[in-house]
Amino acid sequence: MPSGKRLDLLDPTPFDWDDADLALGLARTYRWGGHSAWPLPLSVAQHSLTVLQLRRNGAGAPLDPLTELRELLHDAEEGLLGFDCISVLKPFLGEAFRELTRRLERAVFLRYGLPAWTPARYLAHKRADRLAAASEAVHAVGWSPDEVRRTLKIRVRPLADDPLQPLYGGTPWEPWPPGLSADRFLQELQRLKDCTS
Repeated sequence: MPSGKRLDLLDPTPFDWDDADLALGLARTYRWGGHSAWPLPLSVAQHSLTVLQLRRNGAGAPLDPLTELRELLHDAEEGLLGFDCISVLKPFLGEAFRELTRRLERAVFLRYGLPAWTPARYLAHKRADRLAAASEAVHAVGWSPDEVRRTLKIRVRPLADDPLQPLYGGTPWEPWPPGLSADRFLQELQRLKDCTS
């Protein structure tokens, strides 16, 4: 890790990385196989911030800080692994890959004191995650809404407006450079940690 820490992917512990390692790993891990309609691909860090903001926007009331932290860290194991597997490939990688990601997720939940998902909270999370995926597919990768429905089997309508644009400015839906993604993710992670401590 950039911090000098060592992570054993097969036997991870909650002490094997620091927050900046995780932020940089997520900022350098790309969604959609690294493909993009823009000069840069979309990072998992930027996606994580999008999902968090979608959950906030759709909650109807302020979310508690631990719920927000769990949303922000929902793909944290991908940043530690350095790999965001395209969904259609996951069945081919099998149970061993699922167990690897579960071990990393358990280490993340332990490190940050995250509660396990309840069925209702997980359903709300998946709605936001799928809405983010549908919108990214159209605006960041260049798929048509019909391709999102037919190929990805995502039935939600992609958003027109980028939920991060009011917060950060810039061009809507444009993937951020890795350094900027890492900084913004790390800033939000630290803010939420401070709220839960």
